[in-house]
Amino acid sequence: MIKASDFGQNFLWGVATAAAQIEGTATQYGKGPSIWDTFTAKNGKIKKNHKLDPACDFYHRYAEDVALVKLLGFKVFRFSIAWSRILPAGRGEINQEGIRFYHNLIDECLTHGITPYVTLYHWDLPQALEDEGGWTSFSINAAFNAFVSICALEYGDKVKNWIVLNEPFGYTSLGYMLGVHAPGKTGLGNFFSAVLHTALAQADGGKILRAEISKANIGTTFSCSEVIPSTQSDSDILAAKRVDCLMNRLFVEPTQGMGFPTANWDVLEKFQIEYGTWRLHERMKFDFDFIGLQNYFPLVVKYNAFIPVIQAWEVKAKSRKKPHTAMGWEVNADSFYNIVKQFAAYPNIKNILITENGAAYHDKLINGKVEDPERIEYFKLYLNALLKLKKDGINVTGYMAWTLMDNFEWAEGFTARFGLIYNDFKTQERTIKDSGYWWKEFLNN
Repeated sequence: MIKASDFGQNFLWGVATAAAQIEGTATQYGKGPSIWDTFTAKNGKIKKNHKLDPACDFYHRYAEDVALVKLLGFKVFRFSIAWSRILPAGRGEINQEGIRFYHNLIDECLTHGITPYVTLYHWDLPQALEDEGGWTSFSINAAFNAFVSICALEYGDKVKNWIVLNEPFGYTSLGYMLGVHAPGKTGLGNFFSAVLHTALAQADGGKILRAEISKANIGTTFSCSEVIPSTQSDSDILAAKRVDCLMNRLFVEPTQGMGFPTANWDVLEKFQIEYGTWRLHERMKFDFDFIGLQNYFPLVVKYNAFIPVIQAWEVKAKSRKKPHTAMGWEVNADSFYNIVKQFAAYPNIKNILITENGAAYHDKLINGKVEDPERIEYFKLYLNALLKLKKDGINVTGYMAWTLMDNFEWAEGFTARFGLIYNDFKTQERTIKDSGYWWKEFLNN
């Protein structure tokens, strides 16, 4: 039976959240609108037309929720700062109520002996900046740097652990190329502009935190998936390399001083030629103290000439008759092991934290209880793979479960439940699931 003590005394155990997904009070206490407030107000963008507000009403219930983090036995609480709560217009005038809220939240964590890990950007760009072009505009970088500086100066004496960006490939591809996430833009031109400015922001943010905060522990996080060719045909193998280049290499390699990857792919080669100058290489480079990895599933891909540009498509877990979650994501702990090893092979990555990992299932509250044995089994599988990574010499120093409680799961709205705690979105009543109690027992051993 696996237990927390197997990982060593200094291993970090935490739970992760994001401001837009839990806070609520989208238009109160001085907060300006974010791209997700705007996006969710449009019909047909979110499952069942669910709206972002009030989410989990964390803004009013943070003390109760931090107490639940403590009760479950976690020592780390990862949360993000909503940019438009601090700067309603994205830049300029500071909202003191927003500043005060995060001071109160940080203090609540510290009072309970919980270490805050603060994410600066978790997808909720101020709408005022999106009106100027958002991540496709050169002006975004100066605005982001000013936001980072404010947070560093305001909270840096109390918070030493920082995450610059959450899943840059996630928001650039889903939000600026495919249009299924906020702000709903499409096209390669938008995508590549967003990629460039995001890669610059990633390193700029790290440098500002380094300059402003003594003894800062600075990271950034990447979504990642092992990309597996459907067959060993040349066309499937090349398709998998293209997808891997985008999903796993696009943002980590610039931080290593390697520039943007190309995978012998003309689309990326043109992008690299345009933005592959020495000056940009140097600016995108930053020696992070840790890299956060967020893995949920592998991707099995097949060549498809009818798919524009990338010429690849996913072969779903269900059609391959593989175990999968309620989201259709394959449960595969061996693949988790493989992708972490892939990132650990970069010579300048000194330390890896698993900053998200978890599963959505069709949870039901029955007689005051939520039985979720599939989720418990999922965690057991992935934690065993994590222990194997440690035993094999990979420097993984922490793990954060996604997520504390059921929340607003982006385009899935409130239909996808990932939490260790069940949330009744009508009453905001929290009920610890069996998986939450499993974690409590696991962390006490």
